[in-house]
Amino acid sequence: MEINSDFSKRVIVHAGKQEWVPSPMKGVDRRMLDRIGDEVARATSIVRYAPKSNFSAHTHTGGEEFFVLDGVFQDEHGDFPAGTYVRNPPTSSHTPGSEAGCTIFVKLWQFDMNDRHQMRVDTLSADWQADPDRQGVEHLPLYSDDREDVSMETWHPGQTVALDAANGMEVLVIGGSFTEGNESFEIQSWLRLPVGASSTAIAGPDGCKVWIKRNHLKETPTAPSS
Repeated sequence: MEINSDFSKRVIVHAGKQEWVPSPMKGVDRRMLDRIGDEVARATSIVRYAPKSNFSAHTHTGGEEFFVLDGVFQDEHGDFPAGTYVRNPPTSSHTPGSEAGCTIFVKLWQFDMNDRHQMRVDTLSADWQADPDRQGVEHLPLYSDDREDVSMETWHPGQTVALDAANGMEVLVIGGSFTEGNESFEIQSWLRLPVGASSTAIAGPDGCKVWIKRNHLKETPTAPSS
């Protein structure tokens, strides 16, 4: 299966307006943003767990990165409420589910295969900082290495923000809205800019909160090898 698999092209998905697609596990549905591969895939998705649903135990051979959009995600390692960012590196395993139901933004098979750094960030209680180089922007670093940079930002109402995708960029709207060109982006809207692209976003009347990944498209993504 290939969905938005040409990473040289700009992609917009207004996932909040898409139909949910059932996964192989009852009670777990998906909105697919990009994908290379079948059930074992390099994938970016929004996943919804119905109340009292769960996924079978599994190992993340290629790693898993997710952000909890609403509800409470759960596994044997604990409860992960809305606003939690998690990285489960290659070889990690768990049995995910949700007693109350939840929605997560998740990326699979996008790690360095030698990465073993597991982490969790509560973005609601974290120490956000004003960006000294950009007026009207608060910034929260989440993770950074020589392959990628992951962060969250809040943009003040009406603020103009440059989107520089020198090595690729993804932007997911967590709260509020922004416009880019003639397109309006609301909650669960996702923008992927290819290497070398640049654009400008203007935050909506209530401001905007976004999850951003940069510098991760320097090498063309491929399907998992196993």
